[in-house]
Order: sequence, then C-alpha cells, then structure tokens
Amino acid sequence: MTGTFSADEVAALTRGESFFADPGERECPACGERRLRAYFTTPAAARRPTLVSYVWCGACDKFVGTRAKHPEGLIFSDPLAVLPAAERRELERTLTGFLAHLDALWDRGALPQTFTAA
Repeated sequence: MTGTFSADEVAALTRGESFFADPGERECPACGERRLRAYFTTPAAARRPTLVSYVWCGACDKFVGTRAKHPEGLIFSDPLAVLPAAERRELERTLTGFLAHLDALWDRGALPQTFTAA
C-alpha cells in the first residue's frame, strides 16, 4: 500500500536542487534509500498551463503529488505522451499501478525525464 510523505518529509523534498536541474534518483527523506524518483506531466484537459508532479520512493512506497503552474518555457520529455488517451486513463486508474509502471520505466531507462528551458 502506498502512503504519503509526512509534512517534514515533504519539506525535505524541497531542499537542494530541483528535479528539473538534477532529474536523477535521490535519497528518500522517509527511509534513506536512494530510490526517490519523480515524474512530471501536463494534463491535456487543463484550462491553464498546469504541471502535475509525482514524487515517490521505489523502496518504501511513499509518495506526494502536486499541481502547479507550468513554468513558462519549461520543455520536458514524457515517455507516456505516446500512449492513446484510453490506455493512459487506464494506466492512471490506480495510483499503485501507475507508480509501478513509472518504476518499470525507470528500471528500463525511459525515465528520468530530460528538461530544457525554451
């Protein structure tokens, strides 16, 4: 079962370099394993430029998700962008399954994402 990071752990996630500057794995503030990973996406149906982030630990299964304004000019790779909409919805139907799929993408080298500023 996936749990959420505590407030102190979320605060720890905001320290140091951003995932945009350093997209690789880092140490998890909850369990200490170097399995903390991130995935970013832009929802197709958003009314405003929106960035959705998922940050999770592949070791202890804690996660946090956020929605924020998409930083102007930020361009990034998204290995899920090629999926048909119905397949993407099915994949996102359960958080546990979605994070397991993202872990598999990390293990295959399709993640982490790459980021550039336009």
